[in-house]
Amino acid sequence: MTTQQMLSPFRRAITDFKLIEAGDRVAVGLSGGKDSLTLLYLLAAFRRFSPQPFELYAFTVDMGLGFLEEEVAALRAWCGELEVPLRIERTDIGQILFEIRREKNPCSLCSKLRRGALNGLARSAGCNKLALGHHRDDFLETFFLSLIYEGRLSSFAPKSFMSRAGITLIRPMLYLEEKNIRAYAAEQQFPLLHNPCPANHFTRREFMKDLLADLQKEIPFAKERIFGALISPERDNLPGRPGRED
Repeated sequence: MTTQQMLSPFRRAITDFKLIEAGDRVAVGLSGGKDSLTLLYLLAAFRRFSPQPFELYAFTVDMGLGFLEEEVAALRAWCGELEVPLRIERTDIGQILFEIRREKNPCSLCSKLRRGALNGLARSAGCNKLALGHHRDDFLETFFLSLIYEGRLSSFAPKSFMSRAGITLIRPMLYLEEKNIRAYAAEQQFPLLHNPCPANHFTRREFMKDLLADLQKEIPFAKERIFGALISPERDNLPGRPGRED
């Protein structure tokens, strides 16, 4: 896909959910994977013609599991080309998860710890918004994880205010499909960082990803229909709570 094709749903999400306003200082959680690199690249492109001028910063949380120096150097150079300052913060999150707590399902705690670190980095730069690279497939996987493992009809919001941190979390890639992001990142030859996490590809989310992929094979429009139902309030025909008048 071309950059223009990627920017169309990207810009629509920003407009639909009012994700960026004039004067925003937007921090991007840059993990070094295809999603976060695509997010930063599209935000840098959008910044050039956005009717609401905003500033852009990138922050990478090093979990202490080891990044390759040559990959980090390439990432720094790439951010320099985009005119986006990059700060990499080393943490002991990896040690906490895999040595101290020995988590069998570390993703939830890891997300909370990394989010806390990102919030701190964003605040230190005076940022009022934190952008994360979650896309449409992430939204669907989160919904089914919540439904099956927690018994809740829930997923993440495209925009939410974190009162403790005083920062608004935004997800501008909500309308983008993972397959298009993957193809685009490969075509653009983004400087990916290898993922050193021992749990990579062995998580509940990976299981859910495979489950939805199998469903998509049988029903090619399944993801599109499910996503449309979840983000369109007028399609909600679920019964109300017992004893409540609707």
